[in-house]
Amino acid sequence: MTSSILSAITLYPVKSLAGISVSSWPVVKTGLLYDRKWMLVDAAGHFLSQRKLPKMALIKTALTESHLILSASGMASLSLPLIPTDGDIISSTIWHDQCEARSVSKEADQWLSYFLKLDCRLVYQPAEMVRPVDPRYADATDNVSFADGFPFLIISENSLMSLNQAMHLNLSMTRFRPNLVISGCVPYAEDSWREISIGAIDFRLTKPCSRCSVPAIDPESAQTGKEPLTTLNRIRKWENKIYFGQNALHNQLGTLTVGDTLHVKVTGAKQPPI
Repeated sequence: MTSSILSAITLYPVKSLAGISVSSWPVVKTGLLYDRKWMLVDAAGHFLSQRKLPKMALIKTALTESHLILSASGMASLSLPLIPTDGDIISSTIWHDQCEARSVSKEADQWLSYFLKLDCRLVYQPAEMVRPVDPRYADATDNVSFADGFPFLIISENSLMSLNQAMHLNLSMTRFRPNLVISGCVPYAEDSWREISIGAIDFRLTKPCSRCSVPAIDPESAQTGKEPLTTLNRIRKWENKIYFGQNALHNQLGTLTVGDTLHVKVTGAKQPPI
């Protein structure tokens, strides 16, 4: 019997910008270290994403030991300190959550506003600013960064393979923006996982991921198409939402490494039940 293993790890330092694939990475209280630690907000402090600005997909991110680096076609790369210290504290909104955040720099705001052709600000989540996970799905001690709602999104390779077969296409996993990709399990096995371990870290999978318009955006061109939403609407729709992947919470800190073995500890009814 083939073992299920962790086949890819991706973090997204800036919410809705391009991610970074890594072979091994620390897990901290809010998830992968530096994952969604930054985000763009508009003048009212509301978060911005590819839903409104598909061009955000074209901004690449990189990390060094001391800096976050942003790059985009036609732009000089922008290097920013990993821990901003002198920005303003502003109120920001992510869906229904009100979060305090720290502004990064006027240089960053100008760079991003110029490329996106929209006035925006780059903000950072300092360590002292805690954002709890929705208590309907989490424990009181579970925290998250500027991700939509959960520290991790998990998808299996064979779920995407099955979806691609249904579409007669070969879309990349990049469109779905998972943190952790699993190989060696049947398609949509993750729908029935409730508690798993990957390496030395235990995870709770408490809520399936309902999908918005972002997977329809080609991350290489920022052009929007009909797939995979058309097919997901046909085969993965439940209660007027479409689902692909599972949100997850972690029980320990530590390090995840590509090749770590996944063990399923508790299963349950499929989420969603389709």
